[in-house]
Amino acid sequence: MAEFIKIYEDKPSEAAIKKVVDVLRDGGLVIYPTDTVYGLGCDITNSKALERIAKIKGIKLEKANFSFVCSDLSNLSDYVKQIDTATFKILKRTLPGPYTFILPGNNDLPKEFRKKKTVGIRIPDNNIAIEIVKMLGNPIVSTSIHDDDEVLEYSTDPELIFEKWQHIVDMVIDGGYGDNVGSTIIDLSGYEPVVVREGKGDSDIF
Repeated sequence: MAEFIKIYEDKPSEAAIKKVVDVLRDGGLVIYPTDTVYGLGCDITNSKALERIAKIKGIKLEKANFSFVCSDLSNLSDYVKQIDTATFKILKRTLPGPYTFILPGNNDLPKEFRKKKTVGIRIPDNNIAIEIVKMLGNPIVSTSIHDDDEVLEYSTDPELIFEKWQHIVDMVIDGGYGDNVGSTIIDLSGYEPVVVREGKGDSDIF
């Protein structure tokens, strides 16, 4: 059964963050808060954990469109081809924030994602998510968790999330109520920005 852990976003406890990171390093799956909806994530370097997430989502891993959650822009070059100044300015201006940016992937992607031409990069404006990724030392591969409720697309109450997911994942973080609007997805892999999905982030600025 999953562990249910309370972490305060305004001042995430280092000991609590370390607990989460230990679970991730062990190949565990964690449900954690972002600046939009709660996400399901694992360590990008752990093949077994990646397979588990793909299985939960009912898709083949190489076909999955997972986001890479980073703590800042410094390790972008590990996964993304050289980007031009205009693209970098967009990222700098909007991140951390409620956006997922689709960028051209490079040859250093984990082997599970090498066949993909693009990757989704996310830097959420949420201290809990950022501190986890910082301490882990590499991105979390992440996907949003959807609700079975037809009215609400996303689960927002961490206690209800725990009830539903406690036998599927290894840890659920209670970081307060989540949002029920996903991130705005912007494709920056072509010549100009293309809005793929309207979400919480303002798409009129592109």
